[in-house]
Amino acid sequence: MQNLRDREKLAAWDKDYLWHPFTQMRDWLAEEPIIIERGEGVYLIDVDGNRYLDGIASMWTNVHGHNHPELNAALKSQLDKIAHSTLLGYSNIPAIQLAQKLVEITPKGLDKVFYSDNGSTAVEVALKMAFQYWQHQAQPQRKLFIHFDKAYHGDTVGAMSVGGIESFHNTYNSLLFKSIRVSAPETYRSSNVVDDSAETLKTRWLDTVEQTLSEHSEQVAGIILEPLVQGAGGMLIAPKGFLKELATLAKKWGTLLIVDEVMTGFGRTGKMWACEHENVTPDFLCTAKGLAAGYLPLAATLTTDEIYNAFLGEYRDLKTFFHGHTFTGNPLACAVALENIAIFERENLLDRLQTTIKHFQNQLQEFYTLPHVGDVRVCGMAAGIELMKNPDTYTPYPFEEKVGIQVCKAALAQGAVLRPLVNTIVLMPPLQISISELNSLLDRTYRAIDTVTK
Repeated sequence: MQNLRDREKLAAWDKDYLWHPFTQMRDWLAEEPIIIERGEGVYLIDVDGNRYLDGIASMWTNVHGHNHPELNAALKSQLDKIAHSTLLGYSNIPAIQLAQKLVEITPKGLDKVFYSDNGSTAVEVALKMAFQYWQHQAQPQRKLFIHFDKAYHGDTVGAMSVGGIESFHNTYNSLLFKSIRVSAPETYRSSNVVDDSAETLKTRWLDTVEQTLSEHSEQVAGIILEPLVQGAGGMLIAPKGFLKELATLAKKWGTLLIVDEVMTGFGRTGKMWACEHENVTPDFLCTAKGLAAGYLPLAATLTTDEIYNAFLGEYRDLKTFFHGHTFTGNPLACAVALENIAIFERENLLDRLQTTIKHFQNQLQEFYTLPHVGDVRVCGMAAGIELMKNPDTYTPYPFEEKVGIQVCKAALAQGAVLRPLVNTIVLMPPLQISISELNSLLDRTYRAIDTVTK
């Protein structure tokens, strides 16, 4: 525990020098910050010694818990050899080994790995590769990407160009490249959805996509989506079978399919990859977050031999993929990612996880007993609890009331770290959370919602 003067100094320096992401700093400056010092398993511990259940896996990244001895050992072992060397013109052992392992554990046909640093850059890589691929195929007119309303693929300019969250992206509209945004049929927040079955909604959605493809058949470079569940858009669940049929449409119309598994990958949905639920092999798969188990920044974009081979040629042909990052294939991050995968395999985690997922889903139904919980959406170990002023009339809480933020503050007072998506409370704990720890997290979340909304 830090002494009082140290804590006060840290808090003052934070307010003097730090600019926090996705944070209204005027509000931040008026409050006392929680300063995390260390972690143990599913707990975060601040400088005052307070313990908090990590209900969001430290922004959806942590897989096996904090301060994991085997992950620590892998990191320290690599550190004794080398921390970093460039992948531009050279290679390194962990980067090679991890690439082989990623090809082994991803859907068959994804045979090449390109490293970057985070989810946004993984998506940028896929977009640029797809764009350049069509130039090498003598179809330079294919420049448009189809994406979906409420989509979130990151905060770089390319990733924002295929995003669909107005509050995040509208400020930058003049910077973004042209794309085609498809609106999904409403599955909640509208009184008319009760008359539509999931199958009807899926058909309407797919018909809209196919109509868009038919109108722009010679201009579409690719379709990008978050498979099964849209994360930052509100934990929105796609109808069963949608991903499979979308992949069929992409193939029918001769375009490329990009799946953004930055959040959904590494066991979050109950399988290693969300696209495995519907036996889909995309043209590009983007992964980050859980890739290095929440330890270090690391991302990868996997693609097919067909895409890769289109970039081969003589030096003078300028077919090279001119893209890279200073810390691409960082040995420390790759070594941790290899151990992350090894833990999945040694502990048979995906099979063990099914019991936890079933318990999670069952216990979440209790939240419907709260009068201001309008919807509970869950996919694997990811859930969104949507709060509404009047669920019967689909009346949302006003944005400016900051009800989601209030609930997260109430949860923090009870020892749980949560994060709102406006008025949707996200629950996404580390996969290795025990049933008793999960019960505690759910109980604290329930009480926080009850305290704020009753």
